[in-house]
Amino acid sequence: MAAKADENEYFVREIERNDGCALKVKQCFLGDVGCVVWDAAIVLAKYLETKQFYDPSSGVNVWSGRTVLELGAGTGVVGLMAATLGAQVIVTDLEDLQTLLKVNIQENEALISSGSITAKVLKWGEDVSEFLPSPDYVLMADCIYYEESIVPLVESLKLLCGPETCIVCCYEQRTEGVNPEVERQFFELLQQNFCCEEIPSEKQDPEFSSPDIHILHIRRKA
Repeated sequence: MAAKADENEYFVREIERNDGCALKVKQCFLGDVGCVVWDAAIVLAKYLETKQFYDPSSGVNVWSGRTVLELGAGTGVVGLMAATLGAQVIVTDLEDLQTLLKVNIQENEALISSGSITAKVLKWGEDVSEFLPSPDYVLMADCIYYEESIVPLVESLKLLCGPETCIVCCYEQRTEGVNPEVERQFFELLQQNFCCEEIPSEKQDPEFSSPDIHILHIRRKA
């Protein structure tokens, strides 16, 4: 059955692709963190179509046929961008965000030709066997904010990622409250098993980037 969204509960945000088509992403007026397209999600979505990954004029398309898993997908904007570029995508989040994910997938189906996208429940720290073998890419936008979620998130990354998996992590550095400590704990725990490479701003989308928003490529240590 088609996912149904009450029109009064949502407003639509458009994210334009480089080819002029726009992803239309519904967001909730009310709700918690998952219901809004965060800036980091847009920065990451636009990064996926930078020339190093996707350049139709020279025939480059890193995403074509690749398997991609998005964690903490929220509205699904990042996974949707990957699917429109030709990736085979699974967007994941908690049970209560599945309706919003499915609505947004339906809204953008016309933009997806060679790629595919499905929404599934994945609770960090729990069984990931249905998402194996390991995907080529794991995408994460602004997933580092709750202290209690750090250990399960890193556990999920360890279970999901094989030696060839590249995690592309985008997050907004926040200086208030517990945020700096949560970030520190996350990277300390992560670096026991993974190495991180920060992507310089010149490799990001020139318009959709910000000094506060960081993009990292994260891989398992050999």
